[in-house]
Amino acid sequence: MKRFNLLLIMVFFTSLTVFGQNAQFPTTAIVYDLQGKRVDLKDYVKNGQPTLISFWATWCKPCQLELTNIAEMYPDWQEKYNLQIVAISTDNQRTLPKVRSIVSQKRWDYIVLNHPGKELQNTLNFMTIPETFLLDGEGNIIYRHSGYVSGDEYELEEHLEKLLK
Repeated sequence: MKRFNLLLIMVFFTSLTVFGQNAQFPTTAIVYDLQGKRVDLKDYVKNGQPTLISFWATWCKPCQLELTNIAEMYPDWQEKYNLQIVAISTDNQRTLPKVRSIVSQKRWDYIVLNHPGKELQNTLNFMTIPETFLLDGEGNIIYRHSGYVSGDEYELEEHLEKLLK
C-alpha cells in the first residue's frame, strides 16, 4: 500500500511538471492537412506567433459551436494579438470528407489539420473534446480549457490580453 501511495504521489508531481503552466506543446505527432498531406506541427506551434489550438470532431456540436464563434472573432484577434488558430480534427480517414465539408460550409478561415490517432490526446492527457490550448510564440501552453459553453471565447480573450503585457 505504501508503494502504491508513493507511486501516486510521484505521478501527481510528474503531471504537474509536464502539464503545469508553461509546459511545451508536443510537436512530434503526425498530423495531416485536409488534402491528406503530412505536415509538421512545429511549423504552426513554435513560430513566434501566439497560437490557439482546438481539438474537435465532426460529431461534436459544442466543438463546432466553439470554432464558429471563434471564427467570428478571429479577424480582430489576428489584428490585435497576431494570433493564429489551428483546429485539429480527431476524425478518422473515413470521415475526413465530412471535415472538409464542415470547414467549407462554416467558412472557418484558419488552419484546419487532422490527427486521427490518439497520440496528442494521450500526451496532453485529455479524453473529451473540445479541448483548447493557448500557446505563446515559443510553444508554451499558457492556458487550457475543456468543453465549451457560449461565452468561453471571452475568457479566452482575457488570456490573449495577458500575452500583450
